[in-house]
Amino acid sequence: MAKKLSILMVCGAGLGSSFACEMAVESVLEKLGVEAKLNHCDISSASSQRADILITGQNFESQLKHYQIEAEILYLKRLVDQKEIEEKLVPVLKAKQAL
Repeated sequence: MAKKLSILMVCGAGLGSSFACEMAVESVLEKLGVEAKLNHCDISSASSQRADILITGQNFESQLKHYQIEAEILYLKRLVDQKEIEEKLVPVLKAKQAL
């Protein structure tokens, strides 16, 4: 059985868009048959969270570069676009042997 990954969704305030993204990621993972521990937070808390994969909007790329984050970071154009999430997440899931 594959290791259960931890996936963190990040937005500016850690409330609306990261939670909406979490729900979209959950739908994609269900479709793929992958179990993962999901969470969401604001950008300033992201560096203190342990996650295998971090998913955020492209608009936060420059801010995240200032933090020491060991997770694989996926930048999305639209945080709730399940097609985009799946396209970017599947190769990472395969690389991490979760798919």
